[in-house]
Amino acid sequence: MSNSIAARNQHNKRKGADWEIEFANGMREEGFDIERLRLAGAEDEGDHVIREGRGHFIVVETKNAKFEPGTFIGEAERERLNFAKHRGLDLDDVESIVVVKRRGKNWRKAFVLTTVEDYFDLEPQ
Repeated sequence: MSNSIAARNQHNKRKGADWEIEFANGMREEGFDIERLRLAGAEDEGDHVIREGRGHFIVVETKNAKFEPGTFIGEAERERLNFAKHRGLDLDDVESIVVVKRRGKNWRKAFVLTTVEDYFDLEPQ
């Protein structure tokens, strides 16, 4: 890999990490109980988890990348399963969403992705 490609990859990773921090700090300032998750690889659990109380969690995958909703949702769904499995939680108590940065906008104007099934709490098919 050339030095320019490596430098660009490093720059993109930094932008992604900055976005994760901006999102988490903003949510904390608004009173949300949010924690950054650190597992990576096949057992990744997402970037953050929001604890909503009564044993309910939202696993959050944050993205500052080319908009690929199907890929993003698939990743978030796998990470939801990992998060629940690692903690022995019922899947009904764990949701997942993707928060996608919008170019030129702050964290409050980001997109939130999920499925119709999850959003409206429909039975899985």
